Amino acid sequence: MSDPSRPNGPKIIAIANQKGGVGKTTTSINLAAALVAEGYRVLVVDLDPQGNASTGLGIEADSRDNTTYDLLFGDVDLEDVLQTTDFEGLWISPATIDLSSADLEMVSNEKRSFLLYDALRQPAMDRYGFDFVLIDCPPSLSLLTVNAMIAANSVLVPLQSEFYALEGLSQLMLTVREVRQSANAKLRIEGVVLTMFDQRNNLSRQVEQDARDNLGDLVFNTVIPRNVRISEAPSFALPILQYDPTSKGSIAYQALAQEVIAKRGQ
Repeated sequence: MSDPSRPNGPKIIAIANQKGGVGKTTTSINLAAALVAEGYRVLVVDLDPQGNASTGLGIEADSRDNTTYDLLFGDVDLEDVLQTTDFEGLWISPATIDLSSADLEMVSNEKRSFLLYDALRQPAMDRYGFDFVLIDCPPSLSLLTVNAMIAANSVLVPLQSEFYALEGLSQLMLTVREVRQSANAKLRIEGVVLTMFDQRNNLSRQVEQDARDNLGDLVFNTVIPRNVRISEAPSFALPILQYDPTSKGSIAYQALAQEVIAKRGQ
């Protein structure tokens, strides 16, 4: 377990939603880049076997010799796992398909729920001086996602602006409550961010209204628009801030970063 004599470490945020295609990886990459643009040092932990956050930050598949899998299970030094990106101040723990077997391997490990907690609080983390760690979770409420919630200070939930968007949220909130009661009493909801929002679409506006009526202040003021530039950026292995800094998507993620920064000390 972690050394209680160590100074306060980075703020750790799990970016989670058991539904796929809601913007978890897009938010992980672009929020990280926006925080770096504000002068913070950020680590993205790619916890999704698809490895899209790694690809989106320019880490080629053949460059992922040591990955988040090794961070969880391997006897590998931290410095051999974490990689720099092309963006100064932004690091990544990359992922490969190896993580797809992690849940099965965790079942027989008595510390299975605390593997990521221990990995992110080892003394070797101190030398990096990270201000934020963003965990890009897989699209499921698996042992990997539970590991992320136990390791995290808070959970940020991307919520796609579509019909039935709020239905799956109740299960996620229940999982957060169970983790809070059993393993991480300090875990809280960082916030819910509406993604793929189309102001011209009545459904998007209705989903926003429903979310704010039901969740109140948990919903970020910032909404992430449906924006073609956000969709194009990953194919160039660039965050939207680098791909098109003046786009609506870039401006939105910068605004989201400001809200996250404002909550940092809470």
